[in-house]
Amino acid sequence: MKTEEELSKGIIKRIVFIAIVLILLMGVGVFANRSRVNTITIVFSDNTELSVITSKTKVSDILKENNIILLDNEEVIPSLEKNIDNNKKIQIGLKKNKTSESNESTIVSSDIINESATIVEKIVVERIKIPYETVRKEVKVKKGEKKDNKIVQKGKNGIKEITYKVKYENNIEIERKKVSEKVIKKPVNKVVRITKKVTSRSGTRSTSVVSYGNGKYSYSSSEFDLLCAITAQECSSSYNGALAVITTACNRAESKQWKSKGRDPLSQYKARGQFCYSIDSHWIKRLNGNYPSCVKKAVSDALNGTRNHRFLSFRSKSSGHSGTPIGGNVYFSKMK
Repeated sequence: MKTEEELSKGIIKRIVFIAIVLILLMGVGVFANRSRVNTITIVFSDNTELSVITSKTKVSDILKENNIILLDNEEVIPSLEKNIDNNKKIQIGLKKNKTSESNESTIVSSDIINESATIVEKIVVERIKIPYETVRKEVKVKKGEKKDNKIVQKGKNGIKEITYKVKYENNIEIERKKVSEKVIKKPVNKVVRITKKVTSRSGTRSTSVVSYGNGKYSYSSSEFDLLCAITAQECSSSYNGALAVITTACNRAESKQWKSKGRDPLSQYKARGQFCYSIDSHWIKRLNGNYPSCVKKAVSDALNGTRNHRFLSFRSKSSGHSGTPIGGNVYFSKMK
């Protein structure tokens, strides 16, 4: 027959055993909770989506884990320091208000036209600055004549009003369609007179050089005509198609991996074996303005900062290459 002391020891052993089991079970539960994985959908500013599996919950950690870097003009919802919400979606979009001189956007009005349980549809009117262009009139003077560099005309930005129909789901923008666009005030070009000395006796002559994007790129009229001719040869069927071509050249000029080919769109166009300039001579027939007005507008808009994708390469649709179709081409190899 067991003594009272032996019974007490048995009870203590059982309590210690039960406590150890409980601690182990709690540890397994905590580990399981920490190692729980989620499938997260990352939506980029061009509406392409990427599904990733991660055990992380902080937005910045998830983006870093997948080598996704935000550009200067992009923002993320939820913010970088927050955790993912119940939607398990990270939305990367363009910043709504741009404070740069070249393209400052102001929301004039935002009216709700339709509202359901989770989706709100609004009419949003934005006013955007139209940057003025700087025209340099270069005048060459003979030796002994006075050089006189001065601003002939001050530049003034214009204003453009754009109306969008925008859909939001749980306060996140999921769709934006342009309804109308009108120019409220036209920009006024800045005209600068520049004089240079010459040693020839041929007298004075002047050429015009136009600056785009507040001085980012400058081209003569013949160089601009060449840009349009090459763009038109690659795609002249629509404004978006032409803009996609010139955007590719601009993206390359601004990317680290392509800067060896040139730091401006025309240099990228002329790079050996890349665009039609060095592959064939069909673009020559498009010189001297032999291209649609939509091509000229697309090139001018791109030089002033307008972009419609973030890709670095394209092929003709007929090539069978996979990618995002724009105009008659498919685009691939996104900028990092």
